[in-house]
Amino acid sequence: MLDGLFDLSRWQVTLGSMDTFWQGFLVTLQVVVAGLALSLALGTVLGVFSTTRSRVLRAVSRVYVEFYQNTPLPVQVIFMYMAGPQILQAVTGAASPVRIAPFVLGFVGVGLYHAAYVSEVIRTGIESVPRGQMEAALSQGFTRVQAYRYIILPQTFKVILPPLCNQALNLVKNTSVLALVAGGDLMYRSNSFVGSYGYLQGYIMACALYFVICFPLAMLVQYLERRAKLRPRAKAIPGIAPDAAEEA
Repeated sequence: MLDGLFDLSRWQVTLGSMDTFWQGFLVTLQVVVAGLALSLALGTVLGVFSTTRSRVLRAVSRVYVEFYQNTPLPVQVIFMYMAGPQILQAVTGAASPVRIAPFVLGFVGVGLYHAAYVSEVIRTGIESVPRGQMEAALSQGFTRVQAYRYIILPQTFKVILPPLCNQALNLVKNTSVLALVAGGDLMYRSNSFVGSYGYLQGYIMACALYFVICFPLAMLVQYLERRAKLRPRAKAIPGIAPDAAEEA
């Protein structure tokens, strides 16, 4: 079978089916964008919850994180695929199960899953900011929401950016779980091609297209990690020599 990897006729068939692969690529890209937006929004809220004084909010965040981090993503997606229509039927009172579009199933599945990991990243970033800054903000008349929005969260950005990009990278690869529920994504299209022709070139093409998405993100992570390790330079102060400014 491995000899067939160098068969030019098989590669001609594979390249002739690129429209199918590009359709799956676009579906994967759409799921990535929507899932990333959901995971960032929900993960930020849960990360803030985990650092508040409210035991209830901390408990909500902890239960969510522990559940999603300790159950496999394929099981979560399949459960949503099988039980989701019945749950929506009971909630909406519809006469029959409410069908969930594969796109919605995909971005909600990976979005909810990675929100748990984003939450931990946000929590770590918030805890890296000295507690005195929150107290100072409150003493100046800020509400807690305003303090998080204008003072705490902006300072965590540099700390959390590299791990957030890593989560985006993992999210891209985890969209392949949609192939389990015929989601029309890149992995599903590749499985269909290999099932129809028996050519492993379909999986090679899938790897190449995933690489197109993941490689720039991986390079961005490395750049941000190198930048985060750089020592910040002192600002130039009028009337003070550069050496003195650096010592200050």
